Amino acid sequence: MHSARYQPDRPSPLRWTILFLLFAGFTLNIVDRQALSLAAPVIREQFHLSSTQYGFIVFAFLFGMVLGQIPAGLLFDRKGPRFGFSLIVTWWSVANLMHAFAGSLLQFGSLRFLLGLGECGSYSGSVKTVGRWFPEEERSFAGAVFVSGSLAGSVLAPPLIVFLTLRYGWQAAFLVPSSLGFVWLAAWLIVYREPGMRLQSGQPTTQPADYAPKPMSAGWLKPLLRLKVVWGVILIRALTGPVSHFYWYWLPEYLKAERGMGLQAIGLFAWLPYLFGGAGGLFGGWFSGLLLRRGWPVDRARKTAFLLSVAVCLTAALVPFAPNAPAAMPLICLASAGINSFSVTFIGLLTDLFPQHLLARVSGLTGIGDGVVSMFLMLTTGIVVQHFSYLPVFIAAALMPVLGLASLYGLVRRVRKVEISLPSRESIRRPSI
Repeated sequence: MHSARYQPDRPSPLRWTILFLLFAGFTLNIVDRQALSLAAPVIREQFHLSSTQYGFIVFAFLFGMVLGQIPAGLLFDRKGPRFGFSLIVTWWSVANLMHAFAGSLLQFGSLRFLLGLGECGSYSGSVKTVGRWFPEEERSFAGAVFVSGSLAGSVLAPPLIVFLTLRYGWQAAFLVPSSLGFVWLAAWLIVYREPGMRLQSGQPTTQPADYAPKPMSAGWLKPLLRLKVVWGVILIRALTGPVSHFYWYWLPEYLKAERGMGLQAIGLFAWLPYLFGGAGGLFGGWFSGLLLRRGWPVDRARKTAFLLSVAVCLTAALVPFAPNAPAAMPLICLASAGINSFSVTFIGLLTDLFPQHLLARVSGLTGIGDGVVSMFLMLTTGIVVQHFSYLPVFIAAALMPVLGLASLYGLVRRVRKVEISLPSRESIRRPSI
């Protein structure tokens, strides 16, 4: 009986274990982020922080995410996911842990800034990893799986953080999740191998055709920014990412201020929109993958998934008109499902458009767009909520995905692999004297 011959073009089953770790990493990432928003009613009361000041703290986190995007993209493109995640998970776990010792607006803002610097690479690194390990028809679904980790974290965070806050004090809401980050890091270092490396069984992992690193000069940024398709994906994420940030950071405050829910009720029910968001993300990833498997062109499959997602996002405009919390919650759940379906389809779009050796960098550029717009909108949200109401905010949450879709049709246009020629180090010669 002959043993099965290794086929280098066959996807390795190791990819599913790696994907599970990405899912778990995103789960912890969002629990860390949500710790502040869920403990905010207690922290704001103890330290007398207004809605505008809370918006400033959220702004500091997003500012850190913006500044870290390009360095994080370079880190993952040059050093790979194994080293990249080791560095950023250590960074953000320590930064989140230090929140337990904060006692002022400046201290919370500074630590949120450091947290943002560390967490900004999780998205780019995960997109990079999926691009390395998964074939084209599986990438959107794989993106849906790791992004659903953020929704799993959002489902887990309300009961966990509220329990820790009520039982042990708000400091425990930061100490416990941070310690879990180091457990994840140990598992990552044990499991992850780069494509092409040999496993303990002696069998090599797969190596995708565009995996091999391509040396480039430092002048990679300007040629990318000359391309309409790059600005298209930047605008798509800049116009939709802030909607997710709104649900993450302001939903507990909305339920408390506008719907009269106490901290215990928030812990019992605030996870529902995130659960539906996770389901929407999985559906979006599965749906476009299904269309591809049925022979649809990638352009038509992705755009169909985007259109469906945007239609569901429009339900956000109805939330302020709901007569009570039980009526508002289903609308919030649908809107959350829509924006997360849009987000995972966007991950598939990135892998469809850009070659592997540039994927983390382009993803980082989209993260800058997301962060810049989110910073402005999170500050604006605090001001609008304090002086007016949540009505304009929910209407914006409904309409921004429509503008993102317009960017897809206006700038990206046809979904296909982009041929990008960037200067290599070898092509650059020192000028003669």
